[in-house]
Amino acid sequence: MNALTDALDLSPRRVGAMVLRYWYLLRGSWPRVLELAYWPTMQMILWGYINQFMAQNSSWVAQGAGVLISGVLLWDVLFRGQLGVSVSFLEEMWSRNLGHLFVSPLRPGEWVVSLMVMSLIRTVIGVVPAALLAVPFFGYSVFSMGLPLGLFFAQLLLFGWSLGLFTVALILRYGMGAEGLAWILVFMLAPVSAVYYPVSVLPEWLQWVALALPSTHVFEGMRALVFHNALEWRSMAWAAGLNLVFVALCAGSFLWSFRQARVRGALLQTGE
Repeated sequence: MNALTDALDLSPRRVGAMVLRYWYLLRGSWPRVLELAYWPTMQMILWGYINQFMAQNSSWVAQGAGVLISGVLLWDVLFRGQLGVSVSFLEEMWSRNLGHLFVSPLRPGEWVVSLMVMSLIRTVIGVVPAALLAVPFFGYSVFSMGLPLGLFFAQLLLFGWSLGLFTVALILRYGMGAEGLAWILVFMLAPVSAVYYPVSVLPEWLQWVALALPSTHVFEGMRALVFHNALEWRSMAWAAGLNLVFVALCAGSFLWSFRQARVRGALLQTGE
């Protein structure tokens, strides 16, 4: 063993010291630990419910041409709406520019509005080309939903902004060790948002969780429109009401975390 390490010019003690360093970083950051277990678990749950639903309702998708394509595209609105806010914030953190912004007259509310505008721009750039390509590739246009598509888009974007603000609040509170939440937080809601299957597929106790999310009501409304060519205003009313609650809670958590970060001087410290 010594001969091998000598030949490779390696020091087991130095290697062990670096492994210990990275282990302490991992152990001290619960978001990183969560991220390790998150993707396999979410994939298993999401595709497990999809498989269960398809096995029991194989004719369902055939009756509603484009329902899965619509679900994918609308889900991307939610995902990119959240990510647009989070990544624009992270870009300031990565460039160590956050503290410099707030020695200017810029107010937190003005900054949040700019993040939302950039999120809208990013979402449109990301989703519209994919929606247009679905026409020649699959013969389905999501724009055939008409004006209700605008309602679905607005509701999901608003919910995405709420989640983005909550993500920013967590990063301000826990440091850059929590930046992985920008990519995983929204997907934690995918299994209970009923994107690709109705809420009735979920266990009864989980249905209550699903119905507490604006996204669930949007996707239920989307399926009702595709299958029955009728917009469920009740679903839209629930989505709008829940969005108001989420916006208030997430905006409040952001302002609280921002105030605490400013008191601690964390706006100038972008480390763990």
